[in-house]
Amino acid sequence: MAKAKAPPPSSGGKSAKKKKWSKGKVKDKAQHAVVCDKVTFDRIMKEAPTWRLISQSILIERLKVNGSLARVAIRHLEKEGLIKRIVHHSGQLIYTRLTTASD
Repeated sequence: MAKAKAPPPSSGGKSAKKKKWSKGKVKDKAQHAVVCDKVTFDRIMKEAPTWRLISQSILIERLKVNGSLARVAIRHLEKEGLIKRIVHHSGQLIYTRLTTASD
């Protein structure tokens, strides 16, 4: 007595193919300036003191400079008296422009 084997039951899904995961989105590597040349320095000295909020992140984003370069630039601007510190925290230093009517 030979029984005919029944085909194995399907997994129940509509597609028999195995799901493939996407590779994810790849972000382009940023090409930020590492060395401060004359053009970059002039832009920092001219534009940054006019911004209402100045931080390392904002300098990196707007001027396309390296993080360490942004920190040095902020320290230089504060030493020159062009910007004023609001928050001093180890993670993020936040500054603002100088206003004419000081508190």
